[in-house]
Formats: sequence, C-alpha cells, structure tokens
Amino acid sequence: MPPQLAKLAGLGALGAVGFFVALFALIAYASIPRTTGGIDRTTAAVTWISIGVVVLLVGAFHVVIARRLFDLGRGIRSEP
Repeated sequence: MPPQLAKLAGLGALGAVGFFVALFALIAYASIPRTTGGIDRTTAAVTWISIGVVVLLVGAFHVVIARRLFDLGRGIRSEP
C-alpha cells in the first residue's frame, strides 16, 4: 500500500470513530426518558450501556487499525 493511501485510510478510520460517537449521542438523546411518554429510565440505561459498550469496542478497534495504518504510512512495518 502506498504511504499516502495508508495515511488517508488511517484518517478515515479515525473519522469513523467520530461517526460512531455521534451516532451514540443521537441514540442517547433519542432514548432520554420523557414525562409525556416513551421509554422508561431502566430501559434507557440498558440502551445507553449496551450501545456504549459496542461503540467503545468498535471505536477501539478502529483506533488500533488507524495507528497501524499511520505506521505503515511512515514506513514502519510491524508484524502481527
């Protein structure tokens, strides 16, 4: 992979992390308990925790991939 493309792919992986965080914020806002009806507090907490864990794990994976791509862009080859 050319170094320029590796750097661009690394930035794309970090951009995906930002997208996942924004998506989590949207889901968290949509599941806020309201007095006029909708989801209750317990279900909202379960939603926040379950989506938060998934976003955390997928985000961590993308950060690791981005770091390896940035290393590849700098010419540092690392074996798995």
